[in-house]
Amino acid sequence: MAHFNNRVFGCVIVKSINSNYNADFSGQPRTLPNGTVYATDKALKYAIKNYIKDIKGEKSLLYFKRLNAEFNPFDLPSAYKDIFNTEVKSDDKKAILKNILGKIDVKLFGATFAPKGEGIKDKNISIHGPVQINHGINIWKEHNIFSEQIMSPFANPNKKKNSEGEEEDNSASSLGRQSKLQEGHYLHHFSVNPKNLSEVVKLAGDESLTLQDENIDILKDSLRNGVTYYDSASKAGTDNEFLLWVKLNENSKTVLPNFTQLVGLDKDAAGKVVIDLEKVKSVIGNNLDQIEAVEIYYLSESVNIVNAPTDKTKCFDLTSGKAI
Repeated sequence: MAHFNNRVFGCVIVKSINSNYNADFSGQPRTLPNGTVYATDKALKYAIKNYIKDIKGEKSLLYFKRLNAEFNPFDLPSAYKDIFNTEVKSDDKKAILKNILGKIDVKLFGATFAPKGEGIKDKNISIHGPVQINHGINIWKEHNIFSEQIMSPFANPNKKKNSEGEEEDNSASSLGRQSKLQEGHYLHHFSVNPKNLSEVVKLAGDESLTLQDENIDILKDSLRNGVTYYDSASKAGTDNEFLLWVKLNENSKTVLPNFTQLVGLDKDAAGKVVIDLEKVKSVIGNNLDQIEAVEIYYLSESVNIVNAPTDKTKCFDLTSGKAI
């Protein structure tokens, strides 16, 4: 296995058509105080983890909800025992560190390992993950949220009283409500810094726990396909649309700006999405001597890219991964 030592900056665009990519606890698409629709970093991370779970197996992850025999979620010590076949209280911190850092979600995103329970003391471990993902901001010009009523096939068991204090008939099916965004294009900025793991890998005493090329390949594949792969009633219509991957030279200390404000998005006369990379092209041109490679992935059947950088740049179809 080859160590991955390069820092990376990039962004992901997730399109959402008549869908709800990331609801708040009231079921509404999340909005900033000014009305701009956004999604938390957790929405994209969950899609990535779910994709990895299905291609690498459930026990390739530590921080992912799983149920025990009673259909209740594991607590952290129980999850640790289920995955590693050993007790938290039986392992010292070095053994725990080596175990959890061997899981790809911890190796990518880091973790706060803080188990609680009888016989567990001073086993807390904090790992600063190499992959940092920002909240996704809807960069489409409109933020139109609509709600619609839905009907359950079952009667509501909770009887209500009318204004006269009499119980109302509850034999009718209960009604609910769902909210969706008419159209959105969420842009998540992200960065990868393998050096974030240097200290904990040194403490673990195992160089194989560093970020590997294989881990990066899985991450990139998940960033291209994870949201589309995760389908549900509320997220139907939410798909991966675009990925920009800017890989710096191995010893570069350059810090590229957040791409959230650098990517433009509109539609042409035919209704095809147009992603404008003019500002990104300028940033890359100004730092070209610090950059090893630029990769652009997009849905070629529904997206046009304009003002794309050309130096050290390759374009690929988002779904197939084939060069364009």
